[in-house]
This record gives sequence, C-alpha cells and structure tokens, in this order.
Amino acid sequence: MRVHRLLGPAVLLAAFGMSAAGIVQAETQPQASAPQGDTYTLKLPAGESPAEAAQSGTVQFIGTATVLIRYQGLTILTDPNFLHKGDHVHLGYGLTSQRQTNPAIEFDKLPPIDLVILSHMHEDHFDKLVQERLNRNTPIVSTREASEKLKRLGFQQRFALSEWDRLEVSKGETRLRITSVPGRHGAAGVSVLLPKVMGSVLDFGAHADTPDYRMYISGDTLVYDDIRSIPQRFPGIDLALLHLGGTRILGVFKVTMDGKDGVQMMQIVKPKKTIPIHYNDYDVFKSPLAEFAREVKAAGLEEGVVYLAHGDTYTFTPRKP
Repeated sequence: MRVHRLLGPAVLLAAFGMSAAGIVQAETQPQASAPQGDTYTLKLPAGESPAEAAQSGTVQFIGTATVLIRYQGLTILTDPNFLHKGDHVHLGYGLTSQRQTNPAIEFDKLPPIDLVILSHMHEDHFDKLVQERLNRNTPIVSTREASEKLKRLGFQQRFALSEWDRLEVSKGETRLRITSVPGRHGAAGVSVLLPKVMGSVLDFGAHADTPDYRMYISGDTLVYDDIRSIPQRFPGIDLALLHLGGTRILGVFKVTMDGKDGVQMMQIVKPKKTIPIHYNDYDVFKSPLAEFAREVKAAGLEEGVVYLAHGDTYTFTPRKP
C-alpha cells in the first residue's frame, strides 16, 4: 500500500522532469492570433435589487481564491472552498495539501448565489464539501475540462468556456459579460499535467465595450506571453484579483504566481486597483503575502493595492458616465 501511494508522486516527478526539459523550446514558439470566441447567454430571475445597487459593489474575501462579488443585484461566488484548518484536499497523482486557515464564512451561511465562476477543477477551488452540498441548479462558469467533471457530479447549468468565449448574463435590468481569458497552471510542458485554467474578465453594464466596471480574475496562472493579450483586448481594468501563493508541486515546480510574478502581472494588466488572494491557505503555498508586499513597495505600486484579511470587504463604485 505504501509503495502504491509513493508511485504517483514518483511518476509525476519523472513526468515534470521530462516536460521541463522542453520548456525553453515551447516558450519560443510563435503564437497564432487568438480567435474571437463564441457567445452564450444566461437569464437569471430578476429578484429584488437593493436600493444602493447602482452606486456601489463589494468584493468580500472568504479565503483561498473564494470571494463573494455583489453588484447591481448580482451575487457571484468564485472558486468555492469551504474546508477548515487541518482538512486535506487531493491534487491528483497521489498528492494532497493541508488547509492552514478557516473560511471567513461557513458554507451554510452564504447568501443566495446567482452563479459560480470556477477557474479550474482542483479541490482547493471546488472541494468535496461544495461538490456534495452546492445546489445542482447553480449556474457554473468554467473550462470545458471542468464542465465535464461537473456534469458527472450532476450539476445542471454548466457554461463551458474556451479561451475568448463569452457568457452574457442578465438579471432584471442588470447586465454582465464574463469572458474567458488566458491562464496556464504552470510553465509550458508542466501545465499539461495539471487542469486547464481560465482567467476571467467581468464587464458590468449594458455596454461591454464601455462597461460600468471591469474586473479581472487571474485564476491559477503564471505570467506568460499570452497574458499580454488581456490588456490589449480589455484596457482600463478597474480591479484585478490575483491568485498568488507561489504554489509548488513536490516543493519544486511553481504553478501559481509568487510575489514577484504578481507585480509583473500588475505591470502588464495595469489595473487601477489590485487585491491579492490565494496566498496563505494551504501548505503548498510557498510565497507569503509579505513577499508580494515587498515587491509592490519596491516597484512603487503601493497605492494601487488593497490588502484584505479573511472576511474583509472592499467597496467599489462604477465609473462616472
């Protein structure tokens, strides 16, 4: 039994080693121009919008990559992870990781959720508790790979987006466009052994080209050439939620941004404000928030960063017409 448990990591290490050998060559290959993508629609029941909905929105940090986004009557949950300190998640290939924190909100205390944005299917982003207890009719926006797994779990409203695909969401008078943008869970070669990842751009408002508010969620990605296409297609990002942590598989292979990468991402995407998330919740996270803060200070970008403790809320306002 012990030999069986060790075999997965051993095979993974060998595969990573072979994949890493081809990284330099893969990174230098020319990139084809990105397609425009397909458009899908989701119409939600109108409900009752709060009186202040037009004046402000909020982002509440629950932990890991899990946030609650509320804006103009919409409530969006990202990468739901509600396990507790000491619980373990499975990452594949026989690897596990232990949670180091508690979520700021218990799963059963969540408000009604209009939709979930899932960057990829890993248990620290969609854990066993969520898999068992999330309402099967909850709309979930994710990658095609993740959507296949969600189908097997019985989720009925799945929106599988490839790169540059869009989902047009309406709820009463509220409009939101979600676009899948580039993300890659590790260096070229290594990433093929990990789940497909999508970043997301959220454009709130009736006119996606001139949104009331534009938000970017990085997903578990490193900085690579395709990321530069995001600000080209989506200039004027108001807020970026960056998945940091410097996650390392087998303690060696980095598969999410560390502090230095986070600053580089800010310099490429150029958001007006940045909120770091996904940085201290699991023992595979090797780059603490303090490292990002040092890099931010060294780059002179402190005024553009908002630091949220678990449970804290950031309030934002739409652009003025």
